[in-house]
Amino acid sequence: MPKFSHFRFFVSPFLLFFIYPNPACSSTEANALLKWKASFENPNNSVLNSWTFEPVNSTKFSGHPKATASANPCNWYGVSCIYGSVHGLNLTNASIHATLYKFPFTSLQNLTYMNLSNNQIYGSIHEEMGNLINLVEVDMGSNMLTGSIPPTLGNLDQLQILHLFKNKLVGSIPPEVGKLKSLQRLNLGTNNLTGPIPASLGEATSLIILRLFDNRLSGSIPTELGKLKSLKRLCLRRNNLTGPIPISLGDLSHLNFLSLPHNKLSGSIPSELGKLKKLLRLTLYRNRFSGHLPELCGGGVLERLVVHSNRLSGPIPQSLKNCSSLVRVRFERNRFSGNLSEEFGVYPILAFIDLSDNKFFGELSINWNSSKQLQSLKVARNNLTGRIPPEFGNLSQLRLLDLSSNKLYGEIPKEIGKLISLLELRLNDNQLSRDIPEELGSLSKLIYLDLSRNILTGQIPRYLANIRQLYHLNLSNNYFIQGIPIQLGKLILVSELDMSNNSLTGEIPSELGKMSSLEMLNLSHNHLFGLIPESFQEMPGSVNIDISYNDLEGPIPNSKSFQNISIEQLQGNKRLCGNISGLQKCKSKNPETRNGRKLILMIAIPLLGAPLLLFASVGLFIMYKLRQGNSMNEDYDCLTIFNRKLTYKDILEATNEFDEAFCIGRGGCGSVYKARLSFQNTVAARRLQSSSEIAIVAVKRLHSLSETVNRKAFLTEIRALGEIRHRNIVKLYGFCSNDQHSFLVYEYLDKGSLAKALSIDEEAKTLNWPKRFNILKGTAHALSYMHHCCLPPIVHRDISSNNILLDSHYEAHISDFGTAKFLKSDSSNFSTLAGTYGYIAPELAYTMKVTEKCDVYSFGVLALEVIKGKHPGDSIQNVTNFSPGNLQLKDLLDQRIPYPTREEEEVLMSIVEIATKCLHSNPHLRPTMELVSDILMHPPPSQGSLDK
Repeated sequence: MPKFSHFRFFVSPFLLFFIYPNPACSSTEANALLKWKASFENPNNSVLNSWTFEPVNSTKFSGHPKATASANPCNWYGVSCIYGSVHGLNLTNASIHATLYKFPFTSLQNLTYMNLSNNQIYGSIHEEMGNLINLVEVDMGSNMLTGSIPPTLGNLDQLQILHLFKNKLVGSIPPEVGKLKSLQRLNLGTNNLTGPIPASLGEATSLIILRLFDNRLSGSIPTELGKLKSLKRLCLRRNNLTGPIPISLGDLSHLNFLSLPHNKLSGSIPSELGKLKKLLRLTLYRNRFSGHLPELCGGGVLERLVVHSNRLSGPIPQSLKNCSSLVRVRFERNRFSGNLSEEFGVYPILAFIDLSDNKFFGELSINWNSSKQLQSLKVARNNLTGRIPPEFGNLSQLRLLDLSSNKLYGEIPKEIGKLISLLELRLNDNQLSRDIPEELGSLSKLIYLDLSRNILTGQIPRYLANIRQLYHLNLSNNYFIQGIPIQLGKLILVSELDMSNNSLTGEIPSELGKMSSLEMLNLSHNHLFGLIPESFQEMPGSVNIDISYNDLEGPIPNSKSFQNISIEQLQGNKRLCGNISGLQKCKSKNPETRNGRKLILMIAIPLLGAPLLLFASVGLFIMYKLRQGNSMNEDYDCLTIFNRKLTYKDILEATNEFDEAFCIGRGGCGSVYKARLSFQNTVAARRLQSSSEIAIVAVKRLHSLSETVNRKAFLTEIRALGEIRHRNIVKLYGFCSNDQHSFLVYEYLDKGSLAKALSIDEEAKTLNWPKRFNILKGTAHALSYMHHCCLPPIVHRDISSNNILLDSHYEAHISDFGTAKFLKSDSSNFSTLAGTYGYIAPELAYTMKVTEKCDVYSFGVLALEVIKGKHPGDSIQNVTNFSPGNLQLKDLLDQRIPYPTREEEEVLMSIVEIATKCLHSNPHLRPTMELVSDILMHPPPSQGSLDK
């Protein structure tokens, strides 16, 4: 006990020294740090308000009030001291916008800890950093540093952590880094580093983590890395590395994470990797590996094995059959073979496995029933036979089951109906038979169902209508009989419905014409008869309809969806008629009927005589009076979808005669006002309420231009909007024009323009990558419709972020058709240049020839803007030369939102590639919007995966 008391007495003053730092801290260090702060582009940085000269009260040290004349940086934000001298800077996320040119390297000789990550520090790393020999940790990740890594960093003998990731560093990795014997963590990922990985890194034997991913490093993986006996994580993904995996990596006995995907590595995977007893994750996908897979689960702890998209072949090794620790496995797109029922064992915690696009054969094993955590099972495009085990119904966590393109036979097990979490069921292209089990109607969460190309029979079950979330239903190429259930009309979310190539009979249910989300309807090659339902008149023009090879009769509907239909989609129906090339014309009246009516008139007229003449005179007088009244009110009525119930007066009242308080935007053609229709006062508003539509509209009032120009622009927009119906194009509700005003009444979209959303940081942050993908998909889909589904085609001519409006779900809608033009085969030249600067195709600078490819160019600019968060400006020239060798994806990303995940990154890469093709200087070499839309609607195969 006495010894303890003496110890406490001795230590207490020592602890107080650290708790209350010396107020006489070096003024040299304070002055140096303040000079650096003064060089900031934002020197009034609120985070560093404490960095200033203020008197420091030292009463607590002397017992008497005393103020120093110099600053005490030990009290500043992010600064820590030892013995009164600065030893640590923790300024991560401090909003610093500056360079390191004036950083006080020479004045902070005692600095051991330096964290400047997540700022906007740019310029190069100063060589003088190599003089701070006491540094133990340096973190300058997530900045904008350029230039090369100075070799002088090799002088930092005490350095344990060096993080320079997510910058713009170039050049090679200096070999001097290998001299850092104390270095434990090195992260140089996501830069533009080139050249080989220096073999000298093998001398940094204290390394635990080595991350060099997302660069342009080339050459082979150095054998010397096998000397890093303490290494736990090695990540070299997304480089240009070639050659084989060194067998020396099998000596890294502590390694638990090895990531080498997206390179050009080749050869066989060395069996020495099987010696890595602590290996948890091995990702080797998208390389050129060949040969057999070695034994890789020697330690029995492997959780993630991702080797897809290589050239691997042969059977699955025994160690993997018994590797019960596996959680995620991806073998797809290789050449693996073997009997599937023997190749895999029992995996109690497996969540995801994809074996698609290989050469597996045999039957599905009931062993999968033991994987109770399984969420995704994909074995598509193999050579499987046998039946689907009923035991699959016990996989309660299953969300995706893809057994398509095999040779499975027998019934669809009714036990599948127990998979209440199932989202996608793909059993197409097999030999499944009998009826669809009623139990499938219990899959209430199902969004994708494909049973096509089987030998299913019986009637299409009406209980499929219970799956209310379904958006894709394909039952084509089977042997279904009887009629189409009218209940299918309840599937209001379905966008693709294919029942072609069956033996369906009866009439087409009118309920199908009321499926509001429908984009594709294929009923071809059946025995359907009767008239095309009148409800099809209301279907939008975006719907792709195929009713060929049935027994349908009568006129085709006079609607947009049928005006653009081709004869190939109608042929094989002998009694259909209409104004389609290749189709017989409809007869107005039967001659016999016409003669009969003539005879009746010949008898009736003499009998009626004077009474008929009297009634006719009265009728003509009434019509004359009605026309007089109508002509008086004609200028004050608006032609609308409300059957002329919305009047000019209603709009004036709703906008207070276009008061500025209601104005929500201005453009080149006019001003836009927000109008709320009164439920109490207008018939139109009551109609809106009864039809569950919003009673808020946008009113675009044209500017006071010359009468000719104004009316031309106005009527052009009316024509464009009035003739097209597409969910990604702003809906026209009506228009009105008189001597005082001309305006459009159309759909109000509460999120405003895309340009506005991207210009405001807080709004831009809500636009995550999936939302941005959907915005581009919607825009491309609408442009494809305008170019390829409208007759004549419509070229918008002013695609820009200002003319893309967002609804409450952030779905894109193209607006402002004031410059839209209808292309005719004999004319595409216009006398005036229209469009927004920065989006106009270059050929319009020297020619006025407008084609669809002008919109394609504008879309390319828009795509880059959506990704970058702002107009790409002069960097378009660099992007047109985009390739992994000269420009990194990270240079194009909006820094205001989190860096994309791996699957998002793959989609982004494909979008950038599409954009570069859209921006080609030669319009003939640009893709069509139909092709662009198709690519965006079918993203890369790896989307939805998480392979990191």
